[in-house]
Amino acid sequence: MFLGACAKNIQNEAAVKAGVLDYLQERSAETGLNMAAMDVSVKSLSFEKDTARANVSFHPKGMPEGAGMARAYVLDRRGDKWIVNKAQSGAITMQTPDGQTQALPNGEAPGGALPPGHAPVDGSGGALPPGHPPAGASGGALPPGHPPTQTQN
Repeated sequence: MFLGACAKNIQNEAAVKAGVLDYLQERSAETGLNMAAMDVSVKSLSFEKDTARANVSFHPKGMPEGAGMARAYVLDRRGDKWIVNKAQSGAITMQTPDGQTQALPNGEAPGGALPPGHAPVDGSGGALPPGHPPAGASGGALPPGHPPTQTQN
C-alpha cells in the first residue's frame, strides 16, 4: 500500500551527476576520455516530473575550471537512476585559450578534430601553453584525460 511513497528521492545533484558519469564511463572507449582524470561539476539543474536538465562542466584535474568544456544533458528517470537521453542532450561548449566560449557543431566534437584554438599536433606551428612538450615529440606524456594523438607511440 505504501510502496509508491517509498520510492527513492533522486531529484538531487549527486544522483544526476552519477547518471552523467555512468553514461560517460560506458562511452569511454568511443570518446577516449579518462573520467578518473577529470573534475566534473553540475552548474545548473532543473527537474520536471521524470526528466532532469543539467549543465555539466568538465576539466582536467589540477587545471582551472575554464580550461575544459561544458555540455547540456537531458536525463530520464528509470527506477532509482538517471539515464542520459542521447536524443535530447544539447550542445558541447569549449573554452578557447583566449577565454572565449565556443559551441561545437551538432553538439558533438567532430571525429578526430581538435578543440577550437588547439595547436596542430603535427608540429606545424601554433602557440602551445607554457610547459607543453613540443607537438609531435616522442616519449612525452599527455595530460590526464587528453585524447590520444596520432603521433603518440
